[in-house]
Formats: sequence, C-alpha cells, structure tokens
Amino acid sequence: MSELFALAQSPEVWVALITLIVMEVVLGIDNLIFISILTNKLPPENRERARKIGIGLALVMRLGLLATVAWIVQLTQPVFTAFGAEISWKDMILIAGGLFLVWKATREIHHAMDPAHDTDSPVTAHRAIAFGNLSAKRANGA
Repeated sequence: MSELFALAQSPEVWVALITLIVMEVVLGIDNLIFISILTNKLPPENRERARKIGIGLALVMRLGLLATVAWIVQLTQPVFTAFGAEISWKDMILIAGGLFLVWKATREIHHAMDPAHDTDSPVTAHRAIAFGNLSAKRANGA
C-alpha cells in the first residue's frame, strides 16, 4: 500500500498519466472522425449501426493494445547478447516495429513518386463500399 502512495506522490507518474490521457483523447477523436468519414459513404439506413460497431471495435482494440503494450514493457529479461548488448523480447519487438515503419514509409514514398507500378495498392482496386451482406447485395445490384 505504501508503494501505491509513493507512486501517487511522484510527479513523473502524474505527468505520464496526463500524457496518456491526452493521447487517448486525441486518438479517440481521430477514431470518431475517421469512422464518420467512412460511414458517410454507406447507405443511410446502415450508417448508425456501422458507427456504433466501429466505435465499439475501436474501444475494444484500444484497450487490447494498451494491455499488450503494458505486457511488452515487462519483457525485459535478456534473451541473447549481440555486439555486447543484451537483447530482450521488448527490444526485438521495438526493432521489428521500427523496421516495419521504415519499410512502410519507403513503400508509401515509392507509391507517391511512381503510382503506376504499384499493383498491390488497395487504392487501385475498384470495389463497391458496403457494410454487411445486405449492403453488398444492394451495391452489386441484387
């Protein structure tokens, strides 16, 4: 109990908590805007249901991701040593995430510079926007 009281008195903990709250609010607003933009492209009778499902899934995913990050931060036991540095699972996950971001950014820049050669892009695919089976049938003319 005294450890919890000591944490509550630490300014670093309060700054981290306030930072996390601000980030969650900003990301939550971003989710609302993004879901609203996407659902406005649906037929009017499906928009409300799609918004509720989208916001619900965004909330569940955010909580799941926060739990995953809290778990990853605890993976500090060294797995192996490379170049005189002890590498843990947390380090490997962060390195893999960084490499993914570099790869994704490079691919996006390449696509922006030469979009004609990018055949894997979902932007080039022509699909009807639909929500559920009912909307897909309407979009396809059934």
